[in-house]
Amino acid sequence: MRIVSVNVNGVRAALRKGMLPWLDEVGADVVCLQEVRAPQDLLAAELGGAWHVADHISEQKGRNGVAILSRTELSDVHVGAEALGESATAATHTGRWVEATVPSPAGDVRIVSVYVHSGNVDKPESMTDKYAFLELMTARLEALAAAHERVVVMGDINIAHTNNDIKNWKGNLKSAGFLPEERAYIDRWIEAGWVDVHRVHAGDRPGPYTWWSQRGKAFDNDSGWRIDYQLTSPALAAAVTDVRVDRAPSYDTRWSDHAPLVVEYDL
Repeated sequence: MRIVSVNVNGVRAALRKGMLPWLDEVGADVVCLQEVRAPQDLLAAELGGAWHVADHISEQKGRNGVAILSRTELSDVHVGAEALGESATAATHTGRWVEATVPSPAGDVRIVSVYVHSGNVDKPESMTDKYAFLELMTARLEALAAAHERVVVMGDINIAHTNNDIKNWKGNLKSAGFLPEERAYIDRWIEAGWVDVHRVHAGDRPGPYTWWSQRGKAFDNDSGWRIDYQLTSPALAAAVTDVRVDRAPSYDTRWSDHAPLVVEYDL
């Protein structure tokens, strides 16, 4: 089973720039999208009916939005507060969480697409929202681990976990996305048994990054951040056979400021 996660930075723009040929070529069974910023009927229409779609749209117009695309039918779909609890009904938390189950020969796989707040240290309220969401997410991860043998939580977490996950780590020690308080959440999840399969596969080395600023020569110089993850239960981690970042060959061939994270599972 090939499972892919990517922040599309607005699906309408991504489709105009070449996302659809990539989607046809990648050969995925499941694709999780973040920052969709479009309703399900538009997404389904653009994809030509080739995918089963579950999504959660933000109440803040033109922002956020997450989706799961599956070649097989999705079941037991939960979005937003249905999964995260009543506190997730706040508008700022909407369009950030969708989960569903897909079948595999080895048994059902629980799939989650998540888009965590980016945060901004100059806007304290944005960091308050981010930490509140991370607390809700942490509680849901515990429940998912207890309920499902095979589960993968993937998406744009908006946190670089260690120095290996950000090119200019020394210059970002006080930046949102690399604060010790944020990184501690990933520590907690890994200590609880979740597996960061991309890092396990890549080993102890810088990168591979999944996001590059649109400014300057960040992409050309590979001055990026690894903020997109597939976090799996131990049983699913044991089934991983390959992990790769589907980085565009050049700046002008990109259709998002993120690159897709592609993971192969022997299921």
